[in-house]
Amino acid sequence: MEPGPDTVAPGHFDLVVVSNRLPVDYELAEDGTESWRTSPGGLVTALEPLMRASDGAWVGWPGVADREFEPFENDGISIVPVRLSTEDLELYYEGFSNDTLWPLYHDVIASPSYHREWWESYVRVNRRFAKAAAAAAAPGATVWVHDYQLQLVPRMLRDARPDLVIGFFNHIPFPPYGIFAQLPWRKQILDGLLGADLIGFQRLADAGNFSRAVRRLFGYSTRGVAVDVPSQNGQHRRVIAKHFPISIDAAAYEEMAKRPEIQARARQIREDLGNPKTIMLGVDRLDYTKGIGHRIKAFGELLEDGQLNVEDVTLVQVASPSRERVATYMQLRDEIELAVGRVNGDYSTISHTAISYHHHGYPREEMVALYLAADVMLVTALRDGMNLVAKEYVAVRHDGDGVLVLSEFAGAADELKQAVLINPHDIDGMKAAIVKSITMPKRERTRRMRALRRKVFDNDVAAWSASFLQTLTGGAAVPSGVPENLVNALRDLSQAETILVALDFDGTLAPHVDEPEDARAVDGTHDVVQRLLDLPGVRVAFVSGRALVSLKHVAEPQTQVLLTGSHGIEVQLDENGIELGLVPAELEQLDTLTRVLERIAGPVFGTWIEQKPAGLAVHTRLASAQDGQAVQRQARDELAELLPSLTVREGKNVLEFSVRSSTKGDALERLRVHTGADRVLYAGDDVTDEDAFTVLGEGDLGLKIGPGATLAGYRVRSPKEVTQVLALLADFRGAAQQAAAE
Repeated sequence: MEPGPDTVAPGHFDLVVVSNRLPVDYELAEDGTESWRTSPGGLVTALEPLMRASDGAWVGWPGVADREFEPFENDGISIVPVRLSTEDLELYYEGFSNDTLWPLYHDVIASPSYHREWWESYVRVNRRFAKAAAAAAAPGATVWVHDYQLQLVPRMLRDARPDLVIGFFNHIPFPPYGIFAQLPWRKQILDGLLGADLIGFQRLADAGNFSRAVRRLFGYSTRGVAVDVPSQNGQHRRVIAKHFPISIDAAAYEEMAKRPEIQARARQIREDLGNPKTIMLGVDRLDYTKGIGHRIKAFGELLEDGQLNVEDVTLVQVASPSRERVATYMQLRDEIELAVGRVNGDYSTISHTAISYHHHGYPREEMVALYLAADVMLVTALRDGMNLVAKEYVAVRHDGDGVLVLSEFAGAADELKQAVLINPHDIDGMKAAIVKSITMPKRERTRRMRALRRKVFDNDVAAWSASFLQTLTGGAAVPSGVPENLVNALRDLSQAETILVALDFDGTLAPHVDEPEDARAVDGTHDVVQRLLDLPGVRVAFVSGRALVSLKHVAEPQTQVLLTGSHGIEVQLDENGIELGLVPAELEQLDTLTRVLERIAGPVFGTWIEQKPAGLAVHTRLASAQDGQAVQRQARDELAELLPSLTVREGKNVLEFSVRSSTKGDALERLRVHTGADRVLYAGDDVTDEDAFTVLGEGDLGLKIGPGATLAGYRVRSPKEVTQVLALLADFRGAAQQAAAE
């Protein structure tokens, strides 16, 4: 084993990006001169300005085996090369990354191979990347790790450099638990990823698959997008697992498509193909996940059926080389080229070729010309994290024409809903979609393309990277005061007809204290809440994890304040009484829960059981560490068998079981319905508040108090600033209503 990164001294870069490949290509001229050229790609485009502005470094392999390169600067970015040997490439990259993880994560379209020596190489290489990143990162720096080849790096960095803010983005799908569970090293992979503060995925389903795997294999509590990960000091660390669909530099593609020479090239392509009425285009890496064979089969059958004529329709298929030393890919190339040859042999004429097939890559300018020349774009992936080709085609079509046929199993389908969506396994359905696309009226084509372009340009790659980094690092060092963008958002919010101001208490209105019952809101909070209550169209609610009895004691709320406690289980709205209303089945579960916990914890010195509104909590703070862990483990195991539907929350020396599952997100949605609010402001500081941020909609305002990864759009330092925020909202609301009255 190589030495771990734990002995590495901090570097001086505030932002470190880590990926398998560097954003530069090594070039060796005929005269022996060595040089580096920036690689084309959306990730590089998105991060270049940010890295220059924040003194960033990029860690990765330079693409040359068995060569040691010293760090250097390229176009304003510091480059930190990591050496990989020929054996590393064979075992870590071609082996574990691309013959184990890739097929497994793509729904086992091809069978994964499991070899221990591949795994051992994967661990060694991940440690090498982690060591390089740790050596480059300044104290408190942000490190952003990319993709499935480096899933162990976040934990290695966390152990070596707990001062770092660590993000990870998975560019490929994350499989359902039933598939992921086949991996012999499944726990190690999850533990590696959980070293990050924020784990990004392409699709909502991928993030859900990850959270389910964590629950099944570790039993950690997950609520919405948040995962509670126990740490060595008995506390919990919050990890957010959320989808951030990646995109492209849409404006750059559109600019290219408007160049006269590229438009001329597009016309030349059509002419070279015999000026068919319709050109269909497929652009893919030669990979079994892309559905190239399914596409060729559907096209061949349409020609055979007579629904299409080779004189009228041509399919251009670009299949760029991929992993050519891997046996599965060698076999795939043979299969595709055999299928192309059969269709061309059966249906091509002297003047028209059915399929124009190209097994090589093209520069970006040529690809843009191909997109412009194509009437129909076929993206028929069997499984794909995103598929940026679909977005590139849309960005290029500034003429408002063209039809995108898109697999529902590509991540892009979540956003590009105005495409013609297909199931690529359904050959008849794909054939019908192709015919529909070819015969689609111009008006419908324009309407669909306009909607697709709006989506791609609103959510380009710069917005993607900004969203990820804002979620990851927005609170790394929170300044005092109310930021200007939040002031503007409050001014806008104040114009709504009805507003719900929903507030967590501990850490939001009141500073955290050692004894929970000693907590009190900061000075001025009670008065500013009253100001809001006095304004027409404004409702105020407290949304707390405390039991309502405790919340009322510490918050002393006005009678008009709506209350929810115990993470939404208890509710007091415009009536005096507290609403809970457990149903008979829940009361029966509560009785069973009581008997089990009393039997397990009762005889153990230093433990006690606390009654909760819809459950019980077993406290082990005064027990020995060994006894406390044993009680919690036995309680968790037995109740998982007896009452698997219980909600379990784990804290420092406390394990809480509830017979009713509810979150602050549930509470906020109920409050929204009750008040009929048009827009909502929600403020919170804790992991449980992320559930509430999750349910905020367009026009709502999420406010995070303090540091840490969050889904909230705005952030302030402490409860003191929250009082200032509420006062500003009251000022703006009052001024707006006075102006309306005049």
